[in-house]
Amino acid sequence: MKKACVIGWPVEHSRSPLIHNYWLKKYGINAVYEKKPVEPKDVLSFIANLATSEFIGCNVTIPHKETAFEAIGEADEIARRLGAVNTVYLKNGKVHGTNTDGEGFIASLRHSYPTFKLRGKTAIIVGAGGAAKAIIGALLDENVGRIGIINRTRERILGLQGQFGSHVFEINGSTANDKLGNCELLVNTTSQGMHGQPSLNLEIENLNRDALVADIVYTPLETAFLEKAKNRGNPVLGGLGMLLHQAVSGFKLWFGVKPEVTMELYELIAADVQKEHKL
Repeated sequence: MKKACVIGWPVEHSRSPLIHNYWLKKYGINAVYEKKPVEPKDVLSFIANLATSEFIGCNVTIPHKETAFEAIGEADEIARRLGAVNTVYLKNGKVHGTNTDGEGFIASLRHSYPTFKLRGKTAIIVGAGGAAKAIIGALLDENVGRIGIINRTRERILGLQGQFGSHVFEINGSTANDKLGNCELLVNTTSQGMHGQPSLNLEIENLNRDALVADIVYTPLETAFLEKAKNRGNPVLGGLGMLLHQAVSGFKLWFGVKPEVTMELYELIAADVQKEHKL
């Protein structure tokens, strides 16, 4: 029986087993997907030795994505550009890695707003971590015009400018509201607004009324940030779709079938989130 897993520290919060085991059952594949807690000190050896383990691949969640990049033998162009890996698989006996977070975000956006065009748009990203890097890379691949970054640590913004070039510009947090009038896509890539975390403190009075507002957080399904945007009339996009769509490529790499993200699956994961947090 083929086995895949998700590694992280901690990893109990992950919905990946629920997603992948749903697909395995749906497509009649004799395999299993499970959670595998891996301490930071063991990540390099776990991934480097994947070919001789019981697993054919794994997803990588926080805080291991950058360490995973160091451990893989072959990184694709996306992983090299981001310096982070969220999907590891075996090919010809070698350990390969890619990053599907960005494609998951784009696929979720297109699924929910199929007529929304990214080419030439001005996007603003809140945060400068691994998720921000993945989404910035994906947006640039979609020919977004400019991408402003709001982040508490200026050095990280400068790092993104060095990594992605002149399309990325800095937005001072204290004057962010003034810059939102020309924004056409606003994305929170931080954990602010997640259950157990402080809310995202960003004023959006000046935000373009037509701007699409997205949040990668999916616990809760609709954050206070998204609720505020929706109440003023902006279209909104929650983080659950990104979670589901980023899983598609890994499943195909491991099991040879490209799975479909359906409303039934969305509702299954949404119900699990609501049950856990008693929303």
